Parts: sequence; C-alpha cells; structure tokens
Amino acid sequence: MQIWSSLVILGATLNEFASAIPVQDSPRQRLLDGKPLPAKYRKTSPPYTPGNKDPLDKFIDAVGDKLDPLPYRNGLGGSVLGPWNRERSRENPDMVRPPSTDKGNLANMRWSFADSHVRIEEGGWTRQTTVRELGSSVELASVNMRLEEGVIRELHWHKEAEWAYVLDGEVRVTAIDYEGGNFIDDLKKGDLWYFPSGVPHSLQGLGENGTEFLLVFDDGGFSEESTFILTDWLAHTPKSVIAKNFNLAPEVFAHLPKGEKYIFQGTVPGKMDDEQPSGKNIKKSKQQFTHKMLDQEPKRTSGGQVRITDSKNFPISKTISAAHAIIEPGAIREMHWHPNADEWSFFIKGRARITIFASEGTARTFDYVAGDVGIVPRNMGHFVENIGDEPVEMLEVFRADEFRDFSLFQWMGETPKKMVVDHLFANDPKNGEIFWNKVKSAQKDEVTLPDKDILEEEHPNDEL
Repeated sequence: MQIWSSLVILGATLNEFASAIPVQDSPRQRLLDGKPLPAKYRKTSPPYTPGNKDPLDKFIDAVGDKLDPLPYRNGLGGSVLGPWNRERSRENPDMVRPPSTDKGNLANMRWSFADSHVRIEEGGWTRQTTVRELGSSVELASVNMRLEEGVIRELHWHKEAEWAYVLDGEVRVTAIDYEGGNFIDDLKKGDLWYFPSGVPHSLQGLGENGTEFLLVFDDGGFSEESTFILTDWLAHTPKSVIAKNFNLAPEVFAHLPKGEKYIFQGTVPGKMDDEQPSGKNIKKSKQQFTHKMLDQEPKRTSGGQVRITDSKNFPISKTISAAHAIIEPGAIREMHWHPNADEWSFFIKGRARITIFASEGTARTFDYVAGDVGIVPRNMGHFVENIGDEPVEMLEVFRADEFRDFSLFQWMGETPKKMVVDHLFANDPKNGEIFWNKVKSAQKDEVTLPDKDILEEEHPNDEL
C-alpha cells in the first residue's frame, strides 16, 4: 500500500513538472511537424533559440523553412508560456523577433485584406482597407472587388478620385466625362483605370471568370458605403419628380428598385462596338480613362524590373501615381524615400520585409505576404527585401501626380568623396575606399541584387 501511494505521488509530481514545461520551448516545437532543421542551420545554433547569434540581423524564412518564430535574439528574450498564434507569427517573424536596429514606437504600417470585412452580393463581393482598418493610411484608401461574368457594379460616382488595377480576369468600364463625352473600354490583368472626382461610371465582369480588381481612392477616410449610386438616388426621389425629369408618365417608373442594387447579375454584354450608345447627340470622350500598365516596357534592373505610371504617361491621373515592381529572390528594392507622398503598397505575390526609418532613432520592421497592404509615410527611409523563394510582385501607389523617390546609393555617389568618407568611414579609410569605389558611379538601381560572393558570405550554407 505504501509503495502504491509513493508511485501515485511520484506520478502526480511528474505530471505537474511536465505541465510546467513551456510548450513553445521544446526543440520539436520550433519546427512545424517536428521536421529536422534545414541544412543551412545545422552548423550554428538554430534560429529562435537562446544560443542563436546574428549580428547582421538577416531575415529568417520562417514559412519556407517551416520554423516556429520565438522571441529570442542574440542571447536576449525568453520562451513563450501563454497562447501563441503560430500561423500569424510565421507570417510576421520580424514582429516576433525584431532586428536589433528596431527602436521606438512607430505606428502599425501593415494590414491584411484577410482581416477586412467582406460584403457579399449577387455574383460578387467587396472588402475595403481604409483609415478605419489601418490608422496610418491617411492619404489613400482601397477596395478589393470581385465580379463574376456579367455581374455589374452599378452606375455610380464618388467624391474621391478612383484609380484601379485589374488583378485578374477581364472587365468593361463605362463613363462619361465632364463635357458629356461617352467612354467604354475592355481591360485585362495589369490594366488601369482612373476616374476623377464625380465622374459617373460602371464596371462589369467579362469572360468566363469575370474579374477581380483593386480600387484605390485619394482619401484615407473613403468608404465604399458612401458611394453615390443610381438606384439609391432614384429610390429616394419622388416619382413625380423623376417623371418630370424624363418627361414620361409616372407609371413608367412604378417598378423601379426600392433601394440600391450595388452589385448584381446583369446581362452578359456583347462586343464593345455593338454596345456603343447610338443616339444622335452621343459624342465620344476625348479623355483616356484607361491605361495598359503591364504592357509598358519595364526598366530592367540587376534584381528585377519596375514600371512607373503617372501623369506623364497617363495624363488624366492627376492625383494618383504608381509603380509596379518585381523583386527577384535575394534582391531588394533599394534604400530610398519619397518626398511628395506616403507610399501605399499592395503585395500581389511573394513575401517581403520592410524596415521603416522614422528619424529620431526610430525604426520598425514589418513582414508582408500576398494580399497585404503597407504604408510608408513620406520622407521616411525604407527598403523592400524579398524574403521568399519566389519573386515579390507589388504595387507602390501615391497620392501625387508624379512618382518621385530619392536613392541612397545615388545620393552617396553624387556627394563629394571626402564628405562621404568623413561621415561614414572616418576611422576606417580602407573600407571607405571600397565603399566609394562602389557608389561613385551614382548608378540608380531601383531593385538591387547583391553580388553572388556577398550573398555567399552572408548565407554561407544556403543554396544559391
């Protein structure tokens, strides 16, 4: 009996001890599914462990290497005892373990459309990211919308200007300009449209799969719910007035919709030429409200490519400019800043890391995946680093008529050598000479791929 009692006490003690072990602190928990560490980490202390040392603050591919990020960095930090959202942590490893260079209380600059409320309608849906979702997005707001084949985003207009990028599929846009000119165009993936404030327009999905697009408005406080909609207006106007306006009997309007239709299934349209209005007073618009962004010849850089669309090649777009960038694996969108507007970014593909320098010794790092929105306030220094194994595809959008940025690399090369060396290498003239020989050409390279030997030095165990 005494032996049995001793065994019960011992069992209870072991159970207590086991339950006290931090769930996140076992080596098995640091890897998804308990898989072995990738080869590149086997010669050093694994990432996210107390013994890991990384004075260069390199990114860790938590998603690709199936790691479970924990808040350890260069001997600092501790394990996690409480609840832990592992999926969110893997998407944002630099939030869990920020680089040692991060400091201060910079506001949040990241939002995922996955966290936005979805409004579901007949044959489509919409969701928005505005200053209400992302408090730092004060200059621009955005809407992600889906329309199936033949589905219509009904005739409407906005106080704000509307800029749009077709993410996939095909869409027909219609509008009239300030002079009453008629406009119709069919767009595909990578095309843009821009409607100035107050210009009435409609959108309709074409083709077998319809369309999905990103809308951007030149006011962070915009709300898709505050759109001026045709059916909503008529539903709140006396039918006697509508009858007088169109010079028809009131009975003609007996069955008008009782409220807004917003998004609804329409008749699949025919060819654009067959759908053109044909009244005797119809005139075609002299304005070009659309633009083929991905048909532009890109600027090819050492690490990717860039296309810029602003009022210089899309003249009607007076309040919004944009760049489409592709950043290859291992490359970065070079260190730079924008003097004339906040940068509003949308990530179409891949995974990226951005550190924002906000002056006064303040900096913060964010990680982004496809479907995320990022903000960098004007004049704040930053870069975009590809931290995945596929190209990053992203849009940089600005509330400005022209795209402008300053390159740190170019700035250094166009500053007198002694000035640069005195600033950065006063006590290290040998490396100052190496640095100057690199930047003196002042070659702007928006998407930069480091030399292979530098990559090998930073990641000696990686497969390049």
